[in-house]
Amino acid sequence: MGKIIIYTHSDCLAKDNGPNHPERKERLETVLESVKELDSLDIDIREAPLAAPETINLVHPQSHLNAIFSMIPSTGLVGVEKEPYADTFLCEHSKDAILRSCGAGIAAADDLINSNEKRIFCAVRPPGHHAETSRVNGFCFVNNVAVTARYLQNQYQLGKIAIIDFDVHHGNGTQEIFYSDNSVAYGSIHEHPLFPGSGSENETGVGNIFNAPIKSGTSSDEFLNIFEGKILENIDKFKPEVILVSAGFDAHKRDPLANINLESGDYYTLTKSIVEIANLHCDGRVISFLEGGYDLLALSEGTKVHLKGLNEN
Repeated sequence: MGKIIIYTHSDCLAKDNGPNHPERKERLETVLESVKELDSLDIDIREAPLAAPETINLVHPQSHLNAIFSMIPSTGLVGVEKEPYADTFLCEHSKDAILRSCGAGIAAADDLINSNEKRIFCAVRPPGHHAETSRVNGFCFVNNVAVTARYLQNQYQLGKIAIIDFDVHHGNGTQEIFYSDNSVAYGSIHEHPLFPGSGSENETGVGNIFNAPIKSGTSSDEFLNIFEGKILENIDKFKPEVILVSAGFDAHKRDPLANINLESGDYYTLTKSIVEIANLHCDGRVISFLEGGYDLLALSEGTKVHLKGLNEN
């Protein structure tokens, strides 16, 4: 395979969530250090630009952005959500981190179409898949993957986009945004019951939502079989023009926030199977976004094999 482009930015490291918070800068530092160990891959690291508000407005109204940015403190932290999940915080550096995280996907979309690049990874934080149209949720402010999907459709007139989400938590934001839109397929495998509580099999949108809830303690083999049968088979039938991936590494057995038993190598298997679908329908075009993953060793190992999987033909 050719090179893998990685979009990231130091502004994404500046966002602070306070001591002992699982979504911490060390996550991204670990990912970027892990990339340096992949000598066998041709990796091109680029700076993520700031997303333009009018592009974010393809998904989120300006009132949503105004509400977020008006709460940013000059010092310290401000909690955005109410109990029982009052763990989504803003700090003085949040605005640029949010805009860079979203801008990574927009730049990736431009590369995909204008430069014929095939595999791109957005190594950013804060994550995005819990952010709904007008609601901050679960460490997420702007839905990076959703904005990228809408940008591809609006800027480049692409028709069918698939979003595959293997974060252990259901992407309630992504589902809410596209629930009534048959031009975007969303497939998610996630532990259930678990935060955010959505993602049951009967949540099907207009036939474009494919949820695969799995029980606590699910093994690697069970996970991979369900992923193949309930996610990939439906995405294959959908025949997308581009595949976007919400790549969370928190279904790993080491992760402290969930109870699924994936091994590090399983993320290679997952990724390679996504690439195979992309090769069939999308001319191999995949953009992946860092979502969750809260054990640093699991995140490091998972990221490395994910990038190796993206590198497959």
